[in-house]
Amino acid sequence: MREAPVRVLIADDHPVVRDGIRGMFARDPGFEVVGEAADGARAVELARSLEPDVVLMDLRMPGTGGVHAIRELARLGLPARVLVLTTYATDSDVGPAIEAGATGYLLKDALPEELMRAVRLAARGETVLSPLVATRLVGRVREPAAALSDRELEILRLIADGSTNREAAARLFISEATVKTHVLHIYGKLGVNDRAAAVAAGFRRGLLDLGEG
Repeated sequence: MREAPVRVLIADDHPVVRDGIRGMFARDPGFEVVGEAADGARAVELARSLEPDVVLMDLRMPGTGGVHAIRELARLGLPARVLVLTTYATDSDVGPAIEAGATGYLLKDALPEELMRAVRLAARGETVLSPLVATRLVGRVREPAAALSDRELEILRLIADGSTNREAAARLFISEATVKTHVLHIYGKLGVNDRAAAVAAGFRRGLLDLGEG
């Protein structure tokens, strides 16, 4: 008896991308595209009603983005596996997506057969990572933990909470210039260039927990 097809939900804000993916899966009876969403909120809504096996999730979409949607799917306890399919492989994209509960992470330059294989594996609960993403994650794991000072950790937590430099200065009763200096030191120790990447690195290295930010 033939196995039931893998039920796929496509979440991407570009209609051309959705059409292309749908057409690719339509040629293989082992898959069934059950729905499409143009943003994360709609993806969660459809995942609840359509019960797909795998959600192909873009990250940067208008309105509700992919990471927020992945967190919401996990919070609701939905069984669908999430396979990120995006153009971006920066630390500030990869880290939060994996932390939120994504089963896999592929880039949009993947070959059709690679994507189809990844969807099959994700449906079975297996982790699938593009080579570039896997290399970045392994490199980060091998790095020694960042030796942030107590004050730098305080500021990193405030950044994760959405505080500006001025707000952090007011909270800690120090000057804004001092906060800026600490922020630059944080960037240097974590090997990042912006606030989002610093927060992602903080989560990845255990300097922040999911209750923060």
